[in-house]
Amino acid sequence: MLDFLGFGDSDKPHPHDYRLVDQADIVEAVWSDLGITRTALVAHDYGVSVAQELLARDPGRISSMTWLNGGLFHDLHRPTRGQKLLHGRLGPLAARAMNESRFGTSLREVLGRQVSDTELHEMWLALSARDGVKVAPRLLRYIDERRVHAGRWLASVRTYGGPQQFIWGPADPVSGAHVLTRIREVAPGAAVTVLDGPDPVGHYPQVEAPELVGPLLVDALTST
Repeated sequence: MLDFLGFGDSDKPHPHDYRLVDQADIVEAVWSDLGITRTALVAHDYGVSVAQELLARDPGRISSMTWLNGGLFHDLHRPTRGQKLLHGRLGPLAARAMNESRFGTSLREVLGRQVSDTELHEMWLALSARDGVKVAPRLLRYIDERRVHAGRWLASVRTYGGPQQFIWGPADPVSGAHVLTRIREVAPGAAVTVLDGPDPVGHYPQVEAPELVGPLLVDALTST
């Protein structure tokens, strides 16, 4: 696990042209530095697009692929109101107005299950560390980058020959139930686990239902 550039405890340079393909370069550099030649890859949210780029570059080094809610298909991605605002011309102004309370409200809009205030606070600390709120508008340029690479990234999922599984929260308004039909069309041989209840899961399966997601990840990581 690693924090991408602009996230968590990693550096958050500003101004900087944050690109998904550069994040993939960073992952490959980490693999090289650690001597990792083959990887069982797990990806969620922003990381889904980075994983698609890695898969498109060299599918042979990925021993298995596990996907959690994220923007696999650019035309099905439904950004929240806050994301649209940050991605638009007023993005820098919106970022300056962001605080922990607004962050928590925005995040709860994409959750299916309740997440504790403590967990939300920890997520806010990861976002805001090193003046991270300032870079949010630039990070959201991934919306445009997904359009540019849509065909290649779709093919990366469709043609991958290794084991794939999808662990999906259907209550996610951004990348939820409306994505499942496309997933089954593109990867008909993949295992698809829909965390549909009771109390359906939203955008953060690993946070909302760790007791369900944990065993699935362990199986994926120990069977390859």
